[in-house]
Amino acid sequence: MSAPSGNPIPSAPPSYEETVGINMNYPHPYPVPGPGQKPDGKGMSPPPYMGHSAPANDPIRVQTVYVQQPVVFYDHPVQMRCPSCNQLIVTRLSYEAGALTWLSCGGLCLVGCILGCCLFPFCINALKDVDHTCPNCQTLLGSYKRF
Repeated sequence: MSAPSGNPIPSAPPSYEETVGINMNYPHPYPVPGPGQKPDGKGMSPPPYMGHSAPANDPIRVQTVYVQQPVVFYDHPVQMRCPSCNQLIVTRLSYEAGALTWLSCGGLCLVGCILGCCLFPFCINALKDVDHTCPNCQTLLGSYKRF
């Protein structure tokens, strides 16, 4: 079958480069195999290296940083490293009257315990604030406030 005499025969479809608009004059970012080379990369020269090469004679310096987790103080002894004397210690506890102690005393006075019973909170460690000190250097390390 031949084409009608008035209509031209269409040519081959456009190439991939023509379809996606790749400029064939622009240099490729990777090596293109030449005639007689296999596309698997054998026989091709590696792409040029952009940048500066690192000097080979400088040793790599490594710095180790130890980060101590923050210590949370409660009403029980804590094992930690003392920042003052740098010893591994268990904190020594001391109890002092704080806001909860005084509020408990005032509450007992309001209830009617005014003949000395209102002073019981000053004898109960569970109502007092707690100070943590180092047993070696007696440095105050932290406090736990009840209220």
